[in-house]
Amino acid sequence: MAAELERQGISTVVIQLLRKVAEKVQPPRALVVPFRHGYPLGVPDDAEHQQAVIAAALRMLEDPNLQPPAIMDYKPETEK
Repeated sequence: MAAELERQGISTVVIQLLRKVAEKVQPPRALVVPFRHGYPLGVPDDAEHQQAVIAAALRMLEDPNLQPPAIMDYKPETEK
């Protein structure tokens, strides 16, 4: 789906739980997160942390040096 949206001129970032899937499918941009299945933004009711995940995904769109397909691992701000 992401590849087709990109062909139509809409930039995308996939938030992916499994790196192997991202490597096989090769979406234009994928942020691989280390969370449990079903929780791509982390634990429920942690809005601050969830916003950090979304911000990391959006930064992928802003990076002019990032060439698709690009796969990056999510790292919380405290680990950078």
